[in-house]
Amino acid sequence: MSLSFRQSDILTIARTEGRVTVDGLADHFGVTAQTIRRDLSELADAGKLDRVHGGAVLRSGVSNIGYEDRRGLNEDAKTAIARACAAEIPDGASIFLNIGTSTEAVARELLKHRDLMVVTNNINIANILAENSDSQIVVTGGELRRSDGGLIGNLTVSTIDRFKFDYAVIGCSALDHDGDLMDFDLEEVKVSQTIIARARRTFLAADHSKFQRSAPARIASLAKIDTFFTDEPLLPDLAARCRDWNTGVKVCGPQQ
Repeated sequence: MSLSFRQSDILTIARTEGRVTVDGLADHFGVTAQTIRRDLSELADAGKLDRVHGGAVLRSGVSNIGYEDRRGLNEDAKTAIARACAAEIPDGASIFLNIGTSTEAVARELLKHRDLMVVTNNINIANILAENSDSQIVVTGGELRRSDGGLIGNLTVSTIDRFKFDYAVIGCSALDHDGDLMDFDLEEVKVSQTIIARARRTFLAADHSKFQRSAPARIASLAKIDTFFTDEPLLPDLAARCRDWNTGVKVCGPQQ
């Protein structure tokens, strides 16, 4: 498919923001909503985007969005989520932070905490928290995934299994409509499952874009999460399930 200049610009906006809306694009380009709908349909037919009500999102499926692109998605929301999550972690705690741009944002919000022990399989998080001289940083070891600085594999799992953390803060690649946390990499799934099993309390940090994506490998249910930090209210059915599971939900978008 040969893309028009406008369609190429639509893809650029989608990579930056995670999703696009018909009304927003019509205002941005000064064209009719019908023109934008036609553009989005053609991009969806070409496998570039997935259509959703009122717009489109980046296609996910069986491969993740590039890590640098993910860093730029919903930055304000991630910062608000990270700030609320870090506020629930007291000084003197032991914590695990796993792979992901949301957990990296939490690490930045922990820079002023004191007397933390932070274990991570994320080299980026270790580098961020190295600036906090009041924290002890433990890196799990394992096979380096160069695309995102993550450490995975049996060595990672066996290292995590030696600990019992006060808190774990994890992310995920997608959230299914029934409340299942999903990912793309089976090795990373094993790591995340071990983290949940070795934590006294587990926090999930995930913005609303994760509800608009799909991934093939199941980590766990939100029933295994103590508190879910996100930036938009859940749909009523899932909110009711979280209440039944005693999973706390904290909506902490930039406007909060």
